[in-house]
Amino acid sequence: MQNTEEENINKLEQAHIDFISTVSHELRTPLTSIRGFAETLLSSYDRLTPEQREKFLQIIKDQSNRLINLVENLLTVSKMQVNKELMVYKTTDIVPLTETVIQMIKSQYKTHYYKFEYEKNLPKILVDTDKFQQIMINLIDNASKYSDEGTTVTVEIKQNYVENKVEITVKDEGSGIDPKDIDKIFNKFSRIDSPLTRKIQGNGLGLYITKNLVEKMDGEIYVKSSEQGSEFKVVFKEATPEDSGKKKINE
Repeated sequence: MQNTEEENINKLEQAHIDFISTVSHELRTPLTSIRGFAETLLSSYDRLTPEQREKFLQIIKDQSNRLINLVENLLTVSKMQVNKELMVYKTTDIVPLTETVIQMIKSQYKTHYYKFEYEKNLPKILVDTDKFQQIMINLIDNASKYSDEGTTVTVEIKQNYVENKVEITVKDEGSGIDPKDIDKIFNKFSRIDSPLTRKIQGNGLGLYITKNLVEKMDGEIYVKSSEQGSEFKVVFKEATPEDSGKKKINE
């Protein structure tokens, strides 16, 4: 019994060490870039061309956004772990919400193509609209980030008439996920090692947060992948007549 307790304590301590190490690394990289390019601008501003100044300022902006994204993700994870993520559910038409997210992502990935397909007269679902948008941002951003320029990201929404559910699918044309890595992608700080992911900055929290938000709103998430690309499917129950016009608050 004592050995088991000691093993659990050791595992918790190791998990804590790993967490601090990962976060420290993720914070250090953008902070180092911001400081380095800011120092260069301050010390050599007159000797830099306008193009160089603009390039350095853009790097500072990009790394600042990366830092903000990491901090926001860490705060979300922290709230999840102490069960204090405020959820306000209401019956929602998810088509315009999804369309807004696609337009936002499209402005960031100008070399990608985006296809949005949905059935008419889709039923509403009972979700927290902010959290639903966060889910869609994570999935569509990931599909864009991990697929090559010039490829298409497809978002489909359809009704499952048999199970009275609504299915949202995000497909990319990337290189796919190795079958042995499928079970790892929803783990905290998990990043699959591949030539593409090595070139892409990320903190391995997006899919972990996505899965937790989906399940907290009584939804389901599935993934399948091949060499032709990956497909993430999120499924939510249709809102019932009793749900209509009501709000449900859950902390």
